[in-house]
Amino acid sequence: MHYRFSWIAGLFLLLGSCQEKASDTTQTDERPNIIIILADDMGYSDLGCMGSEINTPTLDRLAGNGLLMTQFYNAGRCCPTRASLLTGLYPHQAGMGSMTFDLPELPAYQGYLNQNCVTLGEALGDAGYTTLLSGKWHVGEHRPHWPGDRGFDQYFAFINGASSYYNLDPYRPGRAPLEMTLNGEPYTPGEGFYMTDAISDYATDFIAAQKDSTAPFFLYLAYTAPHWPLHAPESEIAKYRNKYKSGWAKIRQQRYERMLELGIIDSAWALSPAFPDLKKVPDWDTLSEEEQDLWDLRMATYAAMVDRMDQGIGKVVAQLEAQSELNNTLIVFLSDNGGCHEEVYNWNIAYDQSGKTGGPKSFDAYGFAWANVSNTPFRLFKSLTMEGGISTPLIAHFPAMIKGGQKSNALGHITDLMPTCLDLANATYPEEFQGNIITPTPGKSLVPVFREQRQTHRELIYWEHNDSKAIRKGDWKLVLPSWGGPEDWALYNLKEDRSELKDLSGQHPEKAEEMRLAFESWADSVGVMPWPEVNKIRKNR
Repeated sequence: MHYRFSWIAGLFLLLGSCQEKASDTTQTDERPNIIIILADDMGYSDLGCMGSEINTPTLDRLAGNGLLMTQFYNAGRCCPTRASLLTGLYPHQAGMGSMTFDLPELPAYQGYLNQNCVTLGEALGDAGYTTLLSGKWHVGEHRPHWPGDRGFDQYFAFINGASSYYNLDPYRPGRAPLEMTLNGEPYTPGEGFYMTDAISDYATDFIAAQKDSTAPFFLYLAYTAPHWPLHAPESEIAKYRNKYKSGWAKIRQQRYERMLELGIIDSAWALSPAFPDLKKVPDWDTLSEEEQDLWDLRMATYAAMVDRMDQGIGKVVAQLEAQSELNNTLIVFLSDNGGCHEEVYNWNIAYDQSGKTGGPKSFDAYGFAWANVSNTPFRLFKSLTMEGGISTPLIAHFPAMIKGGQKSNALGHITDLMPTCLDLANATYPEEFQGNIITPTPGKSLVPVFREQRQTHRELIYWEHNDSKAIRKGDWKLVLPSWGGPEDWALYNLKEDRSELKDLSGQHPEKAEEMRLAFESWADSVGVMPWPEVNKIRKNR
């Protein structure tokens, strides 16, 4: 664990400013600590409490002693979701309509957070919280767009999107160099480094350093797991080896049945068919033993990554318990998008591809078939606006407010986290910050859901990412994925059919047209552009 020791001296230098901040408080601040934990590319059904065979006792415990929201939504992909989580805005409003492209001439797609948004770090810091971050940033790859520039007092951050869990790969032509930082200074992984453990350990140590502070803290704990590449310690992979040799269809069916037993899904929602391109999802029994073994290894490694993340969250919870802070801490857990279908086997970057999946010399993913399992019972994947791409469980644990053992189908969206945190912090969302006019948040506080299981009022929710579009109004959802689903706008009643199998646009053309026009009006208001136009500008720079 000696890779952690290099930051201790720097941390103690920073503690002086934090203690000085706390000394201004004449009595202990009773407002709750707030921790938001974000998984990366984890599907809707990948937790034990959601029907999975993966071992996640910490998150299962938090869900069992807290609230499990089964109808919560993210923004469908890494950067957009992070932008919405941090700012309470739709991604385009914050400058992150797609990815970290650095396109200042396109404000909705500039690729870093703009000055007309305020981050949770800035808003809660201004309200007297100590603000901490451990993990993936991915909403601005260059200074002055790093965590310390956007309100975080202390941070251990992977600035970019994806990399080896064992070491950073070298500069990739045409893209930003992969970078890690500790409080603004360069950080180089040392011997024994494993990304998930480092993120967990820094988070735990940051909390420990708050032990004698009278100010509450906010921690944004953003894992890279289980985003590709598939990397996990051999001992973790061994726990799941051969567990998946019954094949993706049987594992998916088993998850579906457990989800019904747990009351996660409605029996009216059929299990959606596997992705129809049989070249990507072959019948398991048609594969050779060697192919089955490789696919089993891939999914075993993915499961190991989720398991190891859960263990790290366990360290954070244990630290809170040791400091008698668990009861007065809101812990929120969710994922940034659905399971990821992206095929990056033998991705052409500076890795030796001869390594076995899971080890430092490999760079692998688990593909369409296992992503389809992760997103049980829904259709499609990360970056697409059908339910498989934008749905996440949300776990909220806060004994001082939330009665344990609750499930809720209350509708929630990633933009709701900003007003929720400010509500608990007795703070107001600013109209202006550091001389900049701040775009109003469309989000609603989830405190009524936490306290009383009472639905917050959300008239409309919107999604757009690279021409994949959707709008939800009550139980109705109108969706046009850019590929893989219906070829024209399709209308679904999610109360009756959250698997999105019965297009009702022909039966309710007025409803479909009403929602389409509402989407177009919103898209114009936030600066949505056709993806080919954005991509052309990006490629010509």
